[in-house]
Amino acid sequence: MISTSRRILCKAMVVPACWSAALAHAADKKLHVAILLSGFESHYVDVTGAFIAGLREQGYVEGKNLTVERRYAKLRGDQMPVIARELVRMQPDVIVTGCTGSTRAAMQATQTIPIVMASVADPVGQGFVRNLARPGTNVTGRSSQSRELMPKMLELLRTATAKASRVAVFVNTRNTAHAALWSDVQTAAHSQGMTPLPAEVHGPADLPAALDRLKHITAGGLIVLPDDPMTANSRQQVIAAVNDLALPAIYSMREFAAEGGLMSYGEGFPESYRRVGSFVDKLARGANAAELPIERPMQFQLVINLKTAGLLGLTPPRNLLLRADELIR
Repeated sequence: MISTSRRILCKAMVVPACWSAALAHAADKKLHVAILLSGFESHYVDVTGAFIAGLREQGYVEGKNLTVERRYAKLRGDQMPVIARELVRMQPDVIVTGCTGSTRAAMQATQTIPIVMASVADPVGQGFVRNLARPGTNVTGRSSQSRELMPKMLELLRTATAKASRVAVFVNTRNTAHAALWSDVQTAAHSQGMTPLPAEVHGPADLPAALDRLKHITAGGLIVLPDDPMTANSRQQVIAAVNDLALPAIYSMREFAAEGGLMSYGEGFPESYRRVGSFVDKLARGANAAELPIERPMQFQLVINLKTAGLLGLTPPRNLLLRADELIR
């Protein structure tokens, strides 16, 4: 396994080699990009930084040949369409979106400006594109593998704790992606001899009450469904409530485990946003979003917080620890 520092060093050695070529084809271009994100600005520092770094790899430097309009809806779903229309009026070359909600709002606001999504669950099923190989709309970018990961996340949770035959599932009923994800969890859980129990939250205003309602669900573990800016932006609140209940949980983002959650399994979101830069560059050079294939992440990280495991009275089995990409002590 290559260490994080070694991977960074490798990237540092590769980027300068292509820097001159990137500058050459981007020097005569002025790129205007808009970013529409669902939550709070502070939550997106790492991923927007990675996106800007990805554009820099393509030869675009903010303040020189790159202008970036950043907009954050602060978990106010009613404001997302308003902000999307505002961005469209600015006529950017490309609109970059983060998840299902921001992508839907952007698509409703324009069918002509290219939209590049960073991580969206099932873009075909949600009607954003016709298929992954040939989107057929003004939307391209990266889809997440959230639906495909549900069986694995359940299996990992059960491996971590033998008590998880009954598993609570945190479902945001205001999130249009969660209906399909909940169905996937049900199918996967039943195939693994587990009983899924819905723990519904009806949007951000209901989050404190929903976390309180968890105490009335008898379960040996919890899975927090992915592709949800509400839980991602409120992760400290979610982690604290779940740990107070001594409920072993698995999340989709490394940040949850790094900040005190028991474990996470999913794609690396900064890397996804960095790779979006290449899509923007292709579009800037004349590619058609309708014909630019959707990219799917192929690498997923298992992160286990051993300190939290100890606080919960868990001793993760050795075979699970050996599978982990990162152990937080």
